[in-house]
Amino acid sequence: MTVPPRDRTRRVTLLDVAQAAGVSRATASLVVRRSPLVGQATRDRVKAAIRDLGYVYDVGAARLREGRSRTVGVVLPNLSNPFFADMLTGIEAVLDAEDMAVMVANSRDSPAKQDVFAKRMREHDVAGIILCAATDTPDTFLNRARGWGMPAVQALRRISEGTDYAGTDYAGGMRQVVRHFAGLGHRRIAFVAGDRDHSALRERLSGFALGAELGLETEVAAIPLTHACGRAVASDLWTGFGPPTAIVCFNDVVALGLLKGLRDLGLRVGRDVSVAGFDDVPEAALAYPALTSVETRPTAIGEAAAGLLLYRLGNPDAPARTVVEGADLVVRESSGPPETAERVALT
Repeated sequence: MTVPPRDRTRRVTLLDVAQAAGVSRATASLVVRRSPLVGQATRDRVKAAIRDLGYVYDVGAARLREGRSRTVGVVLPNLSNPFFADMLTGIEAVLDAEDMAVMVANSRDSPAKQDVFAKRMREHDVAGIILCAATDTPDTFLNRARGWGMPAVQALRRISEGTDYAGTDYAGGMRQVVRHFAGLGHRRIAFVAGDRDHSALRERLSGFALGAELGLETEVAAIPLTHACGRAVASDLWTGFGPPTAIVCFNDVVALGLLKGLRDLGLRVGRDVSVAGFDDVPEAALAYPALTSVETRPTAIGEAAAGLLLYRLGNPDAPARTVVEGADLVVRESSGPPETAERVALT
């Protein structure tokens, strides 16, 4: 392709690109906006002209024309947890396909920080936000976002029934763990829970209640959700009166710490005591022993959340929608029958 000389002091326009590629400005615009309506040969010519001319897409002007930003805000409570990285991968995959960018914020589970990030995102005129709400977030947060013209989708933690939500079946996943332990013959089980109250914890507790219904002895320990706290709680659980023979943790971060803490005590995980986690992050299969965990499909949750937001942007007055992904127990070496097992018949 021969590119005609031009005034280097003038900004390259889409019309320049169209003329260089031998297409109409409308066709060049479709290529820039990644429309599937343009054939591959024409698309290649336009892309070559863009590269040769050094054309830069004016996002600000496009926003004015479309009346909407091409950026979505995502607020998460803990970016150090690999679960959220996987969820973000799903969000980005869906939005990338729509030529939309992601602005990510880590609230560190603080409503105050979350409010600051929401304000910043509003200043950047994001099209909408995907929110895994910080603990103690009031439902008025979502009302404010709507008042700003900033649609919101809740992810994992639900603070309002009237707003789109994407999550997983925490209660169902927990019931699978309890049935698994009871079926192996465990009679005393513990849940190492988080110390923050939100819907994701309450749903897990709801599922854990099945243990009492099956006649098992149950206990709950609330700790911060870190490796270090998971390791430290091992001695508290094991040195108490009537220690549990099986323990399920709020997430794999805690469970991986607990594995180390139990080994520090000289216990054989999978024989002296069984352990299960939640989320089935990649590290679960690599642990020693490999960790039994509930697969919660974070990437699929992210994809669902992004899909809900895109639908909301196109259908602002539609009723709120909910997508709940299934949760499946993945059994590995960290769970097994206790030394003196009395197996429970489960229906």
